[in-house]
This record gives sequence, structure tokens and C-alpha cells, in this order.
Amino acid sequence: MDRPMTFDEIRDNFAFLDDWEDRYRYIIELGKTLAPLPDAERTEANKVRGCASQVWLVTRTEQGDDGVRLHFTGDSDAHIVKGLIAILFAASDGRTPAEILATDTDAVFDTLGLKAHLSSQRSNGLASMVRRIREDAAKLTA
Repeated sequence: MDRPMTFDEIRDNFAFLDDWEDRYRYIIELGKTLAPLPDAERTEANKVRGCASQVWLVTRTEQGDDGVRLHFTGDSDAHIVKGLIAILFAASDGRTPAEILATDTDAVFDTLGLKAHLSSQRSNGLASMVRRIREDAAKLTA
């Protein structure tokens, strides 16, 4: 695929899948689409706190005609978490800090029905990743 999937495409594909076994496999496949994270970026500064798995998140900015946009790369040592990262990036990558801060990420993820099907550790990890992206966005609006 030449471009990352949009969140809307992921949501449509989720709706098409009949059961959660298929959805978990799909989430894992999404994780395989993440760009590789260079070893040099697997630092303590890029590590997301509050995740049971190891998760690294790197935020970059790009100045465009309409302002700053955020772009993300990341990785995890857990397959399902890599997929959650891919979904989170589909909902956040390329957006302005204001757009990220205005987004109710819980509501976005609720459209997938994920909360009821993730362990409490995975839910906490996802919340930590969302918090990190929002913190990075907030730093740019201060």
C-alpha cells in the first residue's frame, strides 16, 4: 500500500469483519504496516510510560501553509500493541495540534468497540499513548 490507511477505512474494515478473532488478526496486520523505527529512536525519552509492553513514540513536526502538522512513528514489542499504534496514528498523523486536542479520542476508538475487547492493561497502554500524543500537541500550542 502506497499510503497509510485512514481511520475511516480501518473503521469500515472493522465493521466488515464478523468476529473479534478476525478483528484481532486485522489489528496485528495493521501493526505490520508501521514504518520501521530506527534503533537510534528506541530511547528512554521516546518510551511511553504506563504501557505494560515496551512502546516508543516519536513526534515530528512539519510546517505547512496552514500551520504545524504532527507526524508520528512508533513501535512496540507486542504485536497487538503495534496494531493499536497504527490505529492511533491513522486517527492523529498529519493533523494540527489544535485538531488533535479537539478530538475525543475515546469516542473515536469507541466506534471500533475496542474498549470492551481489550484487557485493562492494553486499555491503560492505549490511554498512555493517547496522552503522550496530546501532551506533544499541547506543547506546540503553548
